[in-house]
Amino acid sequence: MLAGCTISSSPPAPTPADFGGISQVLRDDGITVSDVVSGDAGCPGSDLARAAIHFTMSGLDQPEPVSAYLYIFNDQAAFQRRAGDVAQCAQSYVTDPARFESIDVSPYVLAGQGPWGSQLKAQLRAGLTTAAGNGGNGAGPGGGPP
Repeated sequence: MLAGCTISSSPPAPTPADFGGISQVLRDDGITVSDVVSGDAGCPGSDLARAAIHFTMSGLDQPEPVSAYLYIFNDQAAFQRRAGDVAQCAQSYVTDPARFESIDVSPYVLAGQGPWGSQLKAQLRAGLTTAAGNGGNGAGPGGGPP
């Protein structure tokens, strides 16, 4: 009866977190997340809205709240395929290209107008890396649409 079953001693690969998981990781790292708007890609007429969340963040060495856009993709392939779309979309909301901030941690892209404090950036990268699990390299419940 057990011939068709296999038992693995290795734990399943972690899957990327959804926005709820990401925001909890960021809060745990001292970053305040507020004014969350799901489906706001920052650029009109973009199908990125399915993968986008607009929010405000502050904390650490960022005393003034700043606006950011998080794009959550299903996997590494979608992350790579849509990178150019995110860059093009960012042109709609970045008023000073010299102060554009972006953190790419597959399957996430976080972008916005800066400057962002150096401690904030470091914790954002660390938090997104933690939330990414295996980086979207497998199917999981946490990724967004491609």
